[in-house]
Amino acid sequence: MIQPQEIEIIGNWLVEQGVQKEDEACLRISKLVTTDLEQLGRDESGWDVLYRDPRDGRLWELTYPKSELQGGGPPHLRCVSMEQANRKYLNIMAMQRAQY
Repeated sequence: MIQPQEIEIIGNWLVEQGVQKEDEACLRISKLVTTDLEQLGRDESGWDVLYRDPRDGRLWELTYPKSELQGGGPPHLRCVSMEQANRKYLNIMAMQRAQY
C-alpha cells in the first residue's frame, strides 16, 4: 500500500557477490503495480505506464529513467498530477473522462 504522504518510490539495482539484484524499492514497486494500482495505459513509447490508486484516486507513473541500462534500468514510480497525465497520456485520459 502506498502511504498518503508518499510521492515517489525509486528502485535501484544492487550488486552482491557479483550478482545484480533488485533492492527493496524495486520489489515494492513490482508488488504495487501488480496488486494495488490499476493500470490505465501506456504512453506512445510503450515504456511508461500510468496507474491510478483506487484508494485515493492519485495517478502514478512507472518509468525506467536509466535507459542506458538493460531493460531501462530499475523502476521509478512517482505521483503525477492530472495535468501531467493529460499532457503525456492524452488518449488514456480522454478515454477515462468518457467513461464517467
